[in-house]
Amino acid sequence: MFTLAKREVFEQEIKRSRFLAIALPVADEEAAKDFIARESYSDANHNCWAWRMGQNYRFNDDGEPSGTAGKPILQAIDGLELDNVVVLVTRWFGGTLLGSGGLIRAYGGTAALCLRASELVELIPTQTSYIRAHFSELALIKARLAGVEHLTIASEDFHNTGADLRLEIPSHQKDAVLRMLTDITAGRIQIADKAEDLSF
Repeated sequence: MFTLAKREVFEQEIKRSRFLAIALPVADEEAAKDFIARESYSDANHNCWAWRMGQNYRFNDDGEPSGTAGKPILQAIDGLELDNVVVLVTRWFGGTLLGSGGLIRAYGGTAALCLRASELVELIPTQTSYIRAHFSELALIKARLAGVEHLTIASEDFHNTGADLRLEIPSHQKDAVLRMLTDITAGRIQIADKAEDLSF
């Protein structure tokens, strides 16, 4: 799966109607809704949109015939295997009716051309793990974790004897990373799926 590196804009004219697509990477549904509210044009005839976040998706035809705008935009997102993306396609009517097939091609095509022009970033699925380590082993642990591609230390909380780290580990590497941490600390590290399960 991929997402967009940044905002992308694409515009074209089809039978005198102007179509403007704006695509944006988003973290959650709230961000998608904010984007749609902020970027919709009040002087346009239609502001149609779609977004996908994992299994969650929404689309809206904004007055166009049902199934001719929002769904084709979503299909453009899914066709490129994109996630955490919202696309808004705005239409200013030019006086020529496009018909259902023409609308599907216009909205879906404008969204697809916008997305194809975008720089993509691979989405790496991660899983969260919590570790508790003594100060004496912290530098070694952090050095080894720095060598794991796409792993991030999301938070670090210090206490009297060491630190608790929240790790976001690429899903396919989780077992290997936790085994490596256990090995380099000779089993002295604590590992848990929830922060409250850590204790010394």
